[in-house]
Amino acid sequence: MNDRTFLAFLSALPKNALSRWAGAFSRARLPGPLRMGLMRAFVARYRVDLSECAGLEEFETFSQFFARPLRPGLRPVAAGDAVIVAPVDGVVSQAGRTTSGRLVQAKGLSYTAEALLGDATLAARLADGPFATFYLSPRDYHRIHFPLGGSVQGYRYLPGQLWPVNPASVRGVPDLFTVNERLVTVLETSLGLCAVVAVGATVVGRIRATYDPGIPVSNARGGRRLAVDYPVPIPVVKGQELGAFELGSTVIVLCEPERAEFRADLGEGVRVRMGEPIGAAGPGRRGSDGVRGGGESV
Repeated sequence: MNDRTFLAFLSALPKNALSRWAGAFSRARLPGPLRMGLMRAFVARYRVDLSECAGLEEFETFSQFFARPLRPGLRPVAAGDAVIVAPVDGVVSQAGRTTSGRLVQAKGLSYTAEALLGDATLAARLADGPFATFYLSPRDYHRIHFPLGGSVQGYRYLPGQLWPVNPASVRGVPDLFTVNERLVTVLETSLGLCAVVAVGATVVGRIRATYDPGIPVSNARGGRRLAVDYPVPIPVVKGQELGAFELGSTVIVLCEPERAEFRADLGEGVRVRMGEPIGAAGPGRRGSDGVRGGGESV
């Protein structure tokens, strides 16, 4: 099936309703043999590395398995206040700088930071700064972590559609990441402002925020836009869990210009693991930390 046929087929599907059903099914406590059969089939289809997590029998629902935690110590978090780390396990689909307020989605396609973030003031502060888009495949670890330490200033919840975020959709659906449902976490760090955007997708059951369990889960029926700034920011450390996808998707990280910069080799197709260094302080923030070093493990 070529991209055009695939997208035409998807446009006819009730993607949000399908996603709500899939999410509910993934959270259902199915009979043991059926649940184990589904998980084993998924592991075989996507070549999931089970050595990194608990045994399948420990998961009571498919959703718990999909958002499985890692065994302790598997993801060293690079040390240093001036070192930015990968927030997820995944593959870079695009990285670079916002230009005239726009981010690259794919060759010939771009979208605005303001539409992505749902906040003109936030977008203006991040204008011309570095960004990176990470795609999480079905086999990947699906928890999200903070790329820098600091404090969570608030969040923006933006309901929307639930197109897939696979390569065909990224190439063929204009403004995909501003059309889909998303949760923007606003973080103040030693390198300035940072926004971590979790983008929903078809059959993504939920986007869950660990730092504030009261945030309405993504993919809620009748969801409305929310812009929340905490009167008392929530302190967090680099590598701490931010949230999780209960069925996978994409994460986009944007940083403040001059204060931060990403690795020169962080480009399309590069695979990263949570906790590895992906950037450091920019020329506008002096510091002696490099992009290498030890640290904690997750």
